[in-house]
Amino acid sequence: MAEPNEIKELYQQLLDAWNNRNARGFAEQFTEDGESIGFDGSQSIGMEEIFSHLNPIFEQHPTAKFVSKVKSVRFLSPDTALLRAIAGMVPPGKSDINPNVNTHHTLVAVNTDGKWRIQLFQNTPAQFHGRPELVEKMTEELRQLLK
Repeated sequence: MAEPNEIKELYQQLLDAWNNRNARGFAEQFTEDGESIGFDGSQSIGMEEIFSHLNPIFEQHPTAKFVSKVKSVRFLSPDTALLRAIAGMVPPGKSDINPNVNTHHTLVAVNTDGKWRIQLFQNTPAQFHGRPELVEKMTEELRQLLK
């Protein structure tokens, strides 16, 4: 039986690739037909498209680093898992989270031939329109991870 830590490790490898600005490493966490939906709604399908989308971003822009906290891992079947996390971003040259880009991460992982890969990763803005106290609560929860 699969363990939640296997799914958390897959998610951490994805974030490590992002934080290291490694488009190939990011894309390689996905299945051949896996999907990535970015913060701005950009959708990339398949490892090569994910790589082609991210590579110029990493080459041309200093990207912020993710700080995240896994909130849950649920197995939908022995070979399918759902991970939910919250994340914030620390801009280049800064030491604090930018609350304007807090996000919810949703990851669906599948086990194929004994290897966990990402089928879907969605990065949804956590704007909480009209409820600034929720933005602050999430930001504070993530700031605890910076200490």
